[in-house]
Amino acid sequence: MKTDTLIRNEGMEILAKNLGMIEAERFIMLIQKEPFDYTKWQENLFENMTIEEISKKAAEYREKNKENL
Repeated sequence: MKTDTLIRNEGMEILAKNLGMIEAERFIMLIQKEPFDYTKWQENLFENMTIEEISKKAAEYREKNKENL
């Protein structure tokens, strides 16, 4: 399991690479302004999906990202 610091650093690198540093910082400011309930979001994340569909998506993700796991 990755640490919070590592996740934060990797996320910022990805944002900066894809958006540029200024837009990455704007994105962070925008999401900090909006209320976000991670627990509520997670409850609905796999809604209407079967266990087989979830498993298939996980396998596809793992295959696509095996170098980074």
